[in-house]
Amino acid sequence: MKRTYYFLAASLFLIAACAGPSEPTTSEVTSSNDDPAAEKAAILRVLNEETIAAFSRDYTGWQDKWVQTPYVTKTYMNFADSSLTETLGWAEVNQFVVDYFAEHPEPDPLPAPLTTIDVRLYGTGAWVSYEQDDPARGRKRETRLMELIEGEWKIAGMGTVIYGE
Repeated sequence: MKRTYYFLAASLFLIAACAGPSEPTTSEVTSSNDDPAAEKAAILRVLNEETIAAFSRDYTGWQDKWVQTPYVTKTYMNFADSSLTETLGWAEVNQFVVDYFAEHPEPDPLPAPLTTIDVRLYGTGAWVSYEQDDPARGRKRETRLMELIEGEWKIAGMGTVIYGE
């Protein structure tokens, strides 16, 4: 049953994330992925920096790692407490984080930095997945949709499944 929910949420996440503009603007096209290892390293750096910013309650650092457009999505499925949160569009994603930081001002313990991620590059986009042990929430699987904007990888979609301890 849990796998069915995971598959459904992942499918909805992918559909929602792909609902943005079909053609990138000229300023967005800055890479042909000639060096996949360098692109993967750049994505890994962004993911680790975004995690540090979010867990440290560094709002400016966190928002700098995100695409700030109406097609951005963020979904949390928490099997540990049976909750689901789906946030669509930059305004809602941003407000969710502003509210969360206000309600939980104390930093969370940082997970170990990511060293292993699976990356599929698609021109100026990338599909990324990985597992991480979160000291406060337990084991989780993350999926990120990344976009290359003016030479910088940014998060355009996030799907998190929290399994807990």
